[in-house]
Order: sequence, then structure tokens, then C-alpha cells
Amino acid sequence: MSDRANLSPLEACLIFAAREQGLAASLAHLRSHEMGLKAAADLDDIARAAEDLGFVTALAQLKVARLTDDMLPAILLGEHGAAVLVLARRGNRFTVFDPALSDRDAVHVKRAALAASHDGRALFLHPRADTDGSPQAPAKGHWFWSTLAESRWAYTQVVLAAAISSVLGLATSIFIMVVYDRVLPNEATESLVALTVGIGVALLFDFLIKSLRASFIDRAGQRADLVMGRRIFERILGVQMKTPRGSTGALASTMREFETLRDFITSATLVGVVDLPFIALFILVISLIGGPLAIVPAIAVPLVLLVGIAVQPILARVADRSHSEGQNKQSVLVETLSGLETIKTVGATRVMRRRWEGALARQSDHALRSRAVSQFALNATAFTQQAAQVMIVFYGVFLIQAGAVSMGALIACVILTGRTLAPLAQLAQTMTRASQARASYRAINALMQMPVEGDAGRSWLSRPRLSPSITFRNVSFTYPGQKEPCLSDVSFEIAPGERVAILGRIGSGKSTVGRLIAGLYPPGQGHVLVDGTDISHIHPVDLRNNIGTVLQDVWLFSGTVRENIAVGAERPGDEEIVEAAKAAGIHDFLARHPMGYDLEVSERGGALSGGQRQAIALARALIGRKPLLLLDEPTSAMDVQSERAFVKRLAGLERDRTLLLVTHRTALLDAVDRVIVLDGGRVALDGPKALLHGTAANDRPRPKVVSSDR
Repeated sequence: MSDRANLSPLEACLIFAAREQGLAASLAHLRSHEMGLKAAADLDDIARAAEDLGFVTALAQLKVARLTDDMLPAILLGEHGAAVLVLARRGNRFTVFDPALSDRDAVHVKRAALAASHDGRALFLHPRADTDGSPQAPAKGHWFWSTLAESRWAYTQVVLAAAISSVLGLATSIFIMVVYDRVLPNEATESLVALTVGIGVALLFDFLIKSLRASFIDRAGQRADLVMGRRIFERILGVQMKTPRGSTGALASTMREFETLRDFITSATLVGVVDLPFIALFILVISLIGGPLAIVPAIAVPLVLLVGIAVQPILARVADRSHSEGQNKQSVLVETLSGLETIKTVGATRVMRRRWEGALARQSDHALRSRAVSQFALNATAFTQQAAQVMIVFYGVFLIQAGAVSMGALIACVILTGRTLAPLAQLAQTMTRASQARASYRAINALMQMPVEGDAGRSWLSRPRLSPSITFRNVSFTYPGQKEPCLSDVSFEIAPGERVAILGRIGSGKSTVGRLIAGLYPPGQGHVLVDGTDISHIHPVDLRNNIGTVLQDVWLFSGTVRENIAVGAERPGDEEIVEAAKAAGIHDFLARHPMGYDLEVSERGGALSGGQRQAIALARALIGRKPLLLLDEPTSAMDVQSERAFVKRLAGLERDRTLLLVTHRTALLDAVDRVIVLDGGRVALDGPKALLHGTAANDRPRPKVVSSDR
């Protein structure tokens, strides 16, 4: 493993196990947004990464002596972070991979030696297999339904608890009926005491069962919240740049819809749905106690259900429109916050205020309609409940006079009728929230259907270290939603260690070349090769792990300068961070600042100058000695003196690193040996930079080069 020096023992064991099963894995894969591992991975991180790679995992406490061959492979942990991968057992001897001994070979050890280094924790790894037994890509299943299915035992417990609670709920009604019909006429005080103790025990159990039921729902909801939230955010991080995503505000609004969906599946109103099947039980008991009185709840229940079903289409339409207007409102808000300085300086406050008030009014109108319909359903349910209890009493009086039922049975039936219709009140509220949750589900599901980079269904080449050669073969590319191609039949080759500048007019495709090399977009036609391999075959994480990139639009994250420089690097030390800062020209500024490298950077680096933001982005690209540097207008915000110092540092870089410089500033040409001029998406000139100054044959005139493209 070429990246062995950066591997922890746990990571090394997992990579070895994956490769033993024919699964491509590298350190870059493990630390990608798909795996989600931290810089110092723990056992839970490794278990999650193993599941993403295609393993079924189990964590357990187990002695070495109890290990059997069918349990293997398994990662055994030792003291101080040590770990070994046990591959097979033959009697008292084990075949193990120990990262401390070798980075590629397994060894044989005795049981006593393995037991001495094992602290009892074990992670068992079993590859998922299809029908022919061959390893296959991980099958995560549907982001929503499969996650709920993983908690099916918890929901089964909820149903069991609801059944027990419903049976215990009958105790109060039976108690009152017996007291009225048996205890009072006979003055049976001792029986009253015994019945009271019994009902007390039943109520205590009912309280405990309801508490457990709520706990089961909360735990299942918490698990679903964590798993779904992680999957949705992974999808956003991994979505292909060519995929239409709408505005940033609309995407942020979609993420907010997850809160609505989460609240619905974890809400207490969901308990009312669980109680619905037991309505028939209560009606049956009412018929046993009160006979004909059961006809009242038997009529009331369908009426409430019909009202709830009738308002659903209206609620669904209003929820969809409200969701759409919510996205518009969020888009205006995000756009305003992102461009507040520009809005103030160009006097666009009136325009943005009008957009905001329009979106706010439309969403408020839809919310008002939704509340009106929901309130109608709730009021209809409450009216039916009260009317049912009144009709029970009304009808019951005639039955008592006829001797068909007793006074105690009438009171018990009134209580049971209230208990029968209680879940329907919650059902009306649940139906209202279900319409909102349905709209949220559709919005999130559309996001989850977007294609992503690093698709788990593909078999990627693992290339932890690439030779920095670049080849474009007849590459054409058109941005999504555009009709005119940005690049047309572009071909060139860049050898390892070459220093090349990409020049051209606005819209000539300079920055697009960099985006294609970084794998942000696939070419429409032709091939882009790095180290002789088409980048479509290389895992995007491996590809970008070999490219130090500075994009034209510099973006800094909230946090310290140290964190911004180190982000994306593999466990960088302070020495590497300082070296990169010096190379980028930011070290002197930080050395003079009281906070130094712990200087807090606001979102997008708003408190820093453009040159300082650019220097931090350069340090981020330089850290880790990546073999290919891709710099798009890296000094556009720097002053002349800083730019000269930066060019001198670029010229002093190791000659084994390829430099690709997208620029329109002639001062940067001192750092390159070759230029490629693009014009109208085609290569107009490719050769030594002396061609730009008319020193080549035929005294070629210097091309006119202006500011960068998009």
C-alpha cells in the first residue's frame, strides 16, 4: 500500500480485508464523504465504512479461544490502538494480517500469542454475496423505507405495547360497571377494596406500558433520524455537478423538509395510528356490555374516517404549493444573505424586498388554507365524539327503562365510546401532518434519485498515487442547460513535471479544462486521461487526492486558518501546515497576528482581504505535496509584490510536480515553460511561451489575452 504511512491499524486491516474480497479500497476511499471516517477512526467508524464497502458487520466481546473459522474474517483490537485482521484458523494456529509487521502479507501466529495481544473486542466482517457467492456492491436499499425496516423490531414492540395498553384500558370501564351494579347495591366494601387494588395495579402497568411504547418510538425515530440524515447529506456532497439542482436556497429548503418528515415519524401522533386497529376491540366490548349501544360508535367511526379521507386531496394540493413557495422564499433569503454587500451597494434592496414579500404572501396564503382545512377536520372529529357520547346516553336511557342494560353498563359504554373515538382525534391531526410529510418525502426522494459520483455499483480503480501526466483526446463539452459547446475537439498532452499555462479570452473554456481534469464534470465526447488512465475509471476521491486545486471562486470554511489549510489533507502536522503557508505567502501575516494560525475565519472568509483568502486557498492546495497543481487565477486578488513573491515560489517547486496554471496575468508566465491558448473552445496555440512574444519562427504576433472565463 503506497499510503501505508498514513494508515491507522484499523484502516489498514479494513483495506486488506476489502482487497482480499476483491473490493477496491484505499485510504482516500475511507476518508471520502461516502465513508465519513474521521482523521483518527474508531471501531464504529470502521464498522460503518465496512458496511459501505460491502460487508455485513457485527461488534462483539469474544475470547480468541472461541473464534471459529466460519466467524472469520474479523478485526481484533489490542491495547493502544493496535489491531490485527484474523483471516483463518487451523487448530491452535491463526492466519492474521498485522499492520505492525507487514503492509501486504499475512503471517501465522499461535493462539496464545494472539490472545495475549487481544483486549476482547472484535469486529466481524462478512461480505455480502449474490446467488453465485461472488462479492457484490453494498446494497443500502431505499433511503427511507429500508431505514424504517431496520427498526421493524422496535415498531413491533410498539404494536405489542399498544395491544397490552388497550386491553388494560378496558379495566377502568369494567371497574366502574361492577361498582355501580354490584358493589353499591350490596354495600360490598371488601369487594370494593379488592377491586380498587386490582384497578390500581392495572393502571400502573398501563402507565409503564405507555412509557415503554413512547420510548420505543423515540429510539426508532432517533435511529432513523441519524441514518437518514447522514444519507441525505452524503447525497448532497456526492451529487454530480452536471445534475440540475436548482438554486442553493431551494436545496437548503429541501434539507429543511427532512425536519418535517423526521418529526412526523417520531411524533406522538403516530401512536394514534397504532391504536386504530384496536377500535374494533372496543366496539366489540361495548356490544358485549351494552348490546345495541355499540351501533353508536359503529356509525361515528366511519363518519370521522370519511371526513379525514375527504380532506386529504385538498391538503395534499395545498402542501405541494406551500412547499414550492417555501423553496422560493428560502431562495430569496439565501440569495440576499450571500450577496448583501452587493445588494446594498447597487441599490437592489427594493427588488429583493419585493421578491421576499411576494414569496411570503403566497406561502402565508397557502398556509392559511391548510390550517382552515385541518381545523375543519379536527372540529368535525370533536363534534362527532361529543355527539356520540350524547347519543349513547340518550339511547341508553331507553334501554335501561326497557331492562336491556344496567346503569353501570351505560356508564361503562360512555367511557368506552370516548376511548374508542380518542385515536380518531389524533388521526385527524396525523392526516394533516401526513400531507406535509408526503410533500417533504417527495422533495427529498427527488434529491436522493440524483446520480452521484463514486457510484457504489461501479468497480473503480484504486489509484492512491498518480503520475501527473494529463492527456486530452478529442474532448468536447457543453455545460448542462447550455446549447453552445464550451470545448470542441480539444487535444493536448502534458508530461509529468511540465509547467503549462492555459490562456484565452473570456468564455474560451480555460477554467472548464481545469474542471474536467478535477473530475467535476465528465466530458461530453472524447477522453481525459491522468497517468494514462481515463479519469472515469478512477475513483473521484483518489483523483482529487492527487490534485492540489485552487478554483477561481475562492471559498473558505468557517473555522480557524489552520483548519482551512489542513482540510482535505491526511493528518497533516504543524510543520506541513507552516511549510504550505510559507509557500503561499500567508505565514508572515499569521506570524504577526495575535491569534496566529488559530485566527477565526468567518463563512467564505468575509473578514479577510481577497489576497489573504487566495493565499489560504493556495496553502490548502500546496499541503501534502500533491503531484499535480491546478491553479485557476491564483493571484487575481494579490498585489504586485505578493504576486512576484508567489511566482518565485512557484518557480522553485520540485520539477516532478506538474503545474497547470489558468491565468490571464502575464507576470505568472515566468513560472511556466509552455502555453496552451484556447479560442472559441479550441486549441489555437500550443508551444513554448516564447511564441507569445514573437520570438518563434515567422515572428508570430502575441495573442490578445484578457480576463478569465467562468
